[in-house]
Amino acid sequence: MNRTDALMPIDSYVCGTSSQPLLGLTTGEMLNRIVEKYPDNEALVSNFQGIHLTYREFLTEVEKVARGLMALGINKSDRVAIWAMNYVEWTIVQFATAKIGAIMVNINPAYRPVELDYALRQSEVKLIFIQGRFKTSDYVGMFYEVCPEAYEARPGKISTEKFPFLKTAVFIGDIPYNGMYQWHEMIEKGRSISPEELQERESALAFDDPINIQYTSGTTGYPKGVVLTHHGVVNNGYIIGNGMNLSEKDRMCIPVPFYHCFGMVLSNMACVTHGSTMVLPAPTFDAESVLKTIEKERCTAVNGVPTMFISELTHPDFNKYDLRSLRTGIMAGSPCPIETMKEVAEKMHMYEIVIVYGQTETSPGVTMTTTIDPLEKRVTTVGKVFPHTELKIIDPNTNKLVSIGEIGEICARGYMAMKCYYNNPSASHQTKDMDGWIHTGDLGSFDEEGYLHIEGRLKDMVIRGGENIYPREIEEFLHTHPRISDVYIIGVPDVTYGEELMARIKIMDGQTLTEEEVREFCTDRIARYKIPKYIAFVDSFPMGVTGKILKFKMREEAITELGLESATEIKTA
Repeated sequence: MNRTDALMPIDSYVCGTSSQPLLGLTTGEMLNRIVEKYPDNEALVSNFQGIHLTYREFLTEVEKVARGLMALGINKSDRVAIWAMNYVEWTIVQFATAKIGAIMVNINPAYRPVELDYALRQSEVKLIFIQGRFKTSDYVGMFYEVCPEAYEARPGKISTEKFPFLKTAVFIGDIPYNGMYQWHEMIEKGRSISPEELQERESALAFDDPINIQYTSGTTGYPKGVVLTHHGVVNNGYIIGNGMNLSEKDRMCIPVPFYHCFGMVLSNMACVTHGSTMVLPAPTFDAESVLKTIEKERCTAVNGVPTMFISELTHPDFNKYDLRSLRTGIMAGSPCPIETMKEVAEKMHMYEIVIVYGQTETSPGVTMTTTIDPLEKRVTTVGKVFPHTELKIIDPNTNKLVSIGEIGEICARGYMAMKCYYNNPSASHQTKDMDGWIHTGDLGSFDEEGYLHIEGRLKDMVIRGGENIYPREIEEFLHTHPRISDVYIIGVPDVTYGEELMARIKIMDGQTLTEEEVREFCTDRIARYKIPKYIAFVDSFPMGVTGKILKFKMREEAITELGLESATEIKTA
């Protein structure tokens, strides 16, 4: 990473320095330079799709889609959504939208109609890419449910009062659906746009332009659209790749979802900024597919949240696979159990595995362990501050800096800070203050060597297997059940996922309700990962003297009730 560490001050403020400047490039300019440097290196491999693309070929496919989008009327700053899993097409769309200055809106494939409806309306999407059916998820069917007008429309002519901006849907494939262009039809339309027109559009872009909207939970009951820039995303990927010591010789297995910063930035962008190869093991996480792919493609890196690594390590056929090509990877997304880190390093030969800490609002990384940090630091901390990044830890009540070793709220400032929450100025001002500091809501402390320790969260957020879940969103949904009087969602410790959801429900007087009925109410209406694992029916909720609900008391009660005391003892970085 080539950073220079000054002596730690007494107060908890650090600024990462480096002899390497930030990249003053848009995403398209960065990709063009990498293609010039490594044209014949493999850029993208998807064995399950039968696709291998060199960087030269990848750029060709990206520019075909970019011209297709221009032909479909997509202008700079228009929002283009993609609702799909980890397919080659997702990555192509990621770079094609950036080439023309459109803002890509990542939609979680786990979303169901109510969540899709919200995302399309809130981000004012003009065009949406939709994948085909996967297992029990009928994406086209859910889209028609949310936007029935599309079924009767001609492709590119969607007209609906609910989504006034939405005009076009593109199916990721070559199956004809009502009201949608097929992928090849979009490409064909792009022939009407000359390479010179694309170049003209590209040259008008600036690296501070917005490039991406990602939905994350926060201080309100609904997800917020984090607006990220070329500058933040490109440089975060570049710095992370430097920390992993990536080069054009590396091949990264990517089982983490693209819709999340972990896939899009820590994986895709880290690879592309270094000419490395992106290798897709499956559309969604499957432990054996990861192991097979690492062996077949001789991957040198693999990323994942702790639950993914645990699934790989405990797979019954783990010992069948040759993983000796591995050397590095990122474990992030949720607190990393120390013992799991040690097992990954030893059993998967990933002695250079690293941890990245951050959040979507910071593009996402702000601290990182590196391949040269002592193993103890790589398994007990989340590393040191990124180059060109400021961090401070404050007393959340006074906003004053705390001393080294003291716990406070982590705040970050720099190139990586989000522009805002889309169409949500009040929430934006709560998270990004007048001085440009992002208030993470996480609690942490610096040690005397400058390594950051995560101590907990101010925000009432549950992190389940790397997924950020905001309880109020689920509480508001469950409040629509006719027999539920009141409900609170809490996170309880879990050995596998870090945390699991628990619903504590008060039933209407004179009514009855079962756990199974609650789960049936949730199924296919909210994302599966938001459905509480544990459900308890209670007569009251613990309150403070002022009448404030005490969720920490609920958590304590739940741990005892469920016998989860051992799960609270797992040490994490």
